[in-house]
Amino acid sequence: MHGSGGRVSAVVTMTPTSKVKKALGLRMLKRSPSRRMSISSVNGGGSTPSVSPISHHGHSNSVSFYSSGGFSTVPTRPRRPLTSAEIMRQQMRVTEQSDNRLRKTLMRTLVGQMGRRSETIILPLELLRQLKPSEFNDMSDYHFWQRRQLKILEAGLLNHPLIPLEKSNSLAKRLREIIRSSKSKPIDTGKNSDTMRTLCNCVVSLSWRSANETSSDACHWADGFPLNIHIYISLLQAIFDIRDETLVLDEVDELLELMKKTWSTLGINRSIHNVCFTWVLFQQYVATNQMEPDLLCAAYNMLTEVAIDAKKIDREAAYVKLLMSMLVSMQKWAEMRLLHYHEYFNKTTVGGVENLLPLALSSMKILGEDLTIKEGEGSKKGDTMLVDSTSDCVDHYIRSSLKNAFAKIIANENLKNAKVGERAEVSEALLQLAKETEDLAVRERELFSPILKRWHPTAAGVAAVTLHQCYGAVLKQYLAGTSILNSEIVEVLQRAAKLEKVLVQMVVEDSEECEDGGKGIVREMMPYEVDSIIMKLLRQWLDERLNQAKELLCRVKETETWNPKSKSEPYAQSVVELMSIAKEMVNGFFEIPIGITDDSVLDLAEGLEQLIQEYTTFVASCGSKQSYLPSLPPLTRCNGDSKLFKLWRKANPCTTRVAEINQFMKTEGQHPRPSTSRGTQRLYI
Repeated sequence: MHGSGGRVSAVVTMTPTSKVKKALGLRMLKRSPSRRMSISSVNGGGSTPSVSPISHHGHSNSVSFYSSGGFSTVPTRPRRPLTSAEIMRQQMRVTEQSDNRLRKTLMRTLVGQMGRRSETIILPLELLRQLKPSEFNDMSDYHFWQRRQLKILEAGLLNHPLIPLEKSNSLAKRLREIIRSSKSKPIDTGKNSDTMRTLCNCVVSLSWRSANETSSDACHWADGFPLNIHIYISLLQAIFDIRDETLVLDEVDELLELMKKTWSTLGINRSIHNVCFTWVLFQQYVATNQMEPDLLCAAYNMLTEVAIDAKKIDREAAYVKLLMSMLVSMQKWAEMRLLHYHEYFNKTTVGGVENLLPLALSSMKILGEDLTIKEGEGSKKGDTMLVDSTSDCVDHYIRSSLKNAFAKIIANENLKNAKVGERAEVSEALLQLAKETEDLAVRERELFSPILKRWHPTAAGVAAVTLHQCYGAVLKQYLAGTSILNSEIVEVLQRAAKLEKVLVQMVVEDSEECEDGGKGIVREMMPYEVDSIIMKLLRQWLDERLNQAKELLCRVKETETWNPKSKSEPYAQSVVELMSIAKEMVNGFFEIPIGITDDSVLDLAEGLEQLIQEYTTFVASCGSKQSYLPSLPPLTRCNGDSKLFKLWRKANPCTTRVAEINQFMKTEGQHPRPSTSRGTQRLYI
């Protein structure tokens, strides 16, 4: 099995005998029967294609074929191992026909030129000169092949030359015209063809140019950047098994030695080879869906060689450009996953973080981004201090990944709907968010923190602080529009306190081995202060209820008629409303699911006492008891000569004169007493 894909491969791991595989940490593979064996006919006769293991299940040294007389058996030579060139051809999927054409061309080219160096052979030009249309199946096949050779010459000599071309170069113009004319029909490549002579003259002249326009002893037709890199990478990709592209062939040493022969033609050196080889291993790991972690480890091991080369002073511009391009691409790909490692890795693939993180850090180090220049405290002016920021980089990955994971939880459909719903739905969403945040913290502590701790001493602590800040921001937003205290809000706050306790415990456990005891991380945790928030909301709740009662009292002073509700309830409506508010306040106070303190009860009692006292004081200030007695009506029907007075004098002789009584009656009539209802009189009595 390899990776998480569950692929079954008929391979047996062996102790590495390949130096390259041993250096890269790759396993040796042994197949049964070996697929890299060749069968040669007794009659000989040129190159024989390799035989697939699918068609050879036994060990017979003969080949059967059908003839007119039936089946015949032709004895064959014992199978022999394929040469590195044959393996290379097989890996690059070069047909036998194409291989024969290439061999024929090279033989014809080197006839009589045994001392000619291979890098001086302009291969596409020689192929055009030596191969004729008769050697192809039809003219369209030949036309396609010819266009391909001309495109290679165009890329190497015109589009990506090692030595830049001037726009006014006449040879380049003529070569472009010939290539353009080949689109409609094949060009004539005969010996007497003017087009072919012009083509040869242009190609040879452009290939042997030098930077200072003097004669050169080097041929440049495929060593321009980036053409040479693309060609060389195509060669390097032949090291992977064509049947299982996650595996590197055991013959990788021989294949690399064979590719080394192209260095002079392609302008490759050891430093460029290391960069290309690193990229090929990394690219293969990505292309095969990250199923073989050994490829990523091999790329990281090669990156150590690249780091050594990158420190050299005499680096060519093309090498620096290639190096930067490769490192930036690798780093971007790695960081995209490390900044979201909760999304890309799970319990079964968490080991990928351990392989990917060193690669990202090494790439960053080579790029020079791991050194932060700071002015040292107490140092002389102008001095600089280089600080390794590996832990800062890992810190960034942890915070970013957890923030993204937290944002993904909030983006959940239920939470989004709750934000625009009722207050109860929002509270329920906050409770669910707290639960999922706690689960996220536990998953971080169990899966990722043990790995990340190798590069960051307080990885779990940083994760806990990040989640504490994320949930705290949401909680603060939730409480911003809250001025009342009820059971839902109390439940949310109590759940937040439980989450905070779990996160603080993570920080404490992770900071035991720190020099400062984790004080630096703890400072980042701004406490939720749940108890103080609850007491603050409780105080607001009391103030709001007392203010409602005071508003009622003010309204009573202006609008109360002081009429009793009924004979059975001889009291005013205002006192009924006041007592009702007081009762609701007391009941609501004790229904709040929090620990009631003596101070809270005292605040409630004092508020109610002040309210009732103010009401009774107002009632008492309305007047005395005598002020509310009904006044006697004036005796308008009696005068001094009335029989009533005569009767009164007979019953109780009075010394007061009638004139004084009349005068008193008149005075009382001019100053009547205030009148009120009998119900009000009884109330105040």
